[in-house]
Amino acid sequence: MWLVTPEQMRELDRRTIDEANIPGTTLMERAGSGVVTHLLQHYGSLKGKKVVVYCGKGNNGGDGLVVARLLQDKGAHLKVILFAPYKELSKDAKTMHQRLTKKPKPSQILVLPSQKKLESWTQEAHILIDGLLGTGISSSVRAPYTTAIQTMNASRAYTVAIDFPSGLDGQTGARLGSAVEADLTVTFGCPKVGLYVWNAIDLVGQIEVVDIGIPQTFIKDLKLHDCLLTQESVCALMPPRLPSAHKGTFGHAGIVAGSPGKTGAPALAGLGALRVGTGLVTVATPQSVAPIVEAKLLEIMTMAIPETPKHLLGPTAHKTLLRFCQDKSAVAIGPGMGVASSITKLLSQFLPEIDVPCVLDADALNNLISHLHVFSHMKHTPILTPHPGEMAKLLATTSSKKVNEDRIGIARKFATTRKVILVLKGANTVIANPQGEIVICPTGNAGMASAGMGDVLTGIISGLLAQGLAPWDAARAGVYLHGLSGDLGAHAIGEPGLIASDVISAIPHALNQTTAGKSEL
Repeated sequence: MWLVTPEQMRELDRRTIDEANIPGTTLMERAGSGVVTHLLQHYGSLKGKKVVVYCGKGNNGGDGLVVARLLQDKGAHLKVILFAPYKELSKDAKTMHQRLTKKPKPSQILVLPSQKKLESWTQEAHILIDGLLGTGISSSVRAPYTTAIQTMNASRAYTVAIDFPSGLDGQTGARLGSAVEADLTVTFGCPKVGLYVWNAIDLVGQIEVVDIGIPQTFIKDLKLHDCLLTQESVCALMPPRLPSAHKGTFGHAGIVAGSPGKTGAPALAGLGALRVGTGLVTVATPQSVAPIVEAKLLEIMTMAIPETPKHLLGPTAHKTLLRFCQDKSAVAIGPGMGVASSITKLLSQFLPEIDVPCVLDADALNNLISHLHVFSHMKHTPILTPHPGEMAKLLATTSSKKVNEDRIGIARKFATTRKVILVLKGANTVIANPQGEIVICPTGNAGMASAGMGDVLTGIISGLLAQGLAPWDAARAGVYLHGLSGDLGAHAIGEPGLIASDVISAIPHALNQTTAGKSEL
């Protein structure tokens, strides 16, 4: 599903009206109808519910007026607050105002109300509809909208944002002063990129997309490079499992990981690879910790690798690891490996020589901060999976906060410059490739902000690589399945107590849901 900027969406609207001859009022009616449909799905019956609709003077307010009229037909008790006099409304918003006021029992409409009246109506409401600004601003919110947004946020009512929560930048997701805290955001045509990044992640609530009839040819003409992962797109990437298959059919994943005190990381990565359907998995780890790793695993093989006096991998492991990789379909390197000059030297020599698809995570990245040239010398395009802190170290010029403020821009630039596939982990993980394409993953939840989750993701991606998926496909499918597994786990036990092994247990269910197209949530 393609992601657009507000400017691109305005161009799509313009072409639809001017070239496809679909009136703006028709698009507005479809948008309003979509909001009501999804509100009913998420909230339930609206009969007798007190609803207050906040409307600005532009088309976002016009959408709100449509919603008000349709909700009145559903038996809701409607009150509408206009933040501009009728004469200042947009042309289409005026039309929707006229249609609303011609109803047999018109809704109560208040224009530029006093603070006391605004608070009174809002505090009594069950549902609030935000039709104030949408994506129509790029600078700080000003009065009277600041007061309106603050009043909405002070209410306990269920809040629905039309197209985009007012007060957020539609492209960057940044909070522009005050911003609506929505429980549900219903967006139109194509989802806006700003819904999935920066401050918006905490403010948009559930996101639903409504098809309002934008011709697909117009969308294709934009030559978009950013998209949202969907169940359908990931399902198409999954490898077939024929009845005649055997364990060799589904590849052999190698996990190079672990060090003293960090034996859980290779175990979690290995189990992630196995649970995603890989036929064979072997963990290569320093010889002193190999017995501990082996004790944690039943279905996974281990291989003890020569180590340094500090029980870490080093140059003495070079030839052994090359042999280890020769019969593997894919390898993952880094979880729990530790950071040392011996490891840096090993990876600098070893990585350009292996002829197998590869995932580099955690300490593999931490050891290569000053050796980024290695990535472009590898025989297969590597998949890098940093979290924002590791990304900041790789860039050496920023902080994790700065990374999160521009996740898309940073991921795109690093992937194209270093010729890698970059999986920038975090809320709504961003995936970028050397061609500059960006994919955002909508699965996952805050319960996954705990130890070991990244190790599981590394295992899942390496397992998909081992089963024959191309690196770009394995990265996209792996991130989606990882997040969905976390969502299924959180649905079963809640977010606060979710741990990495819960996600591993949920991987088969995520695979079933993705390939069958049925929701288990």
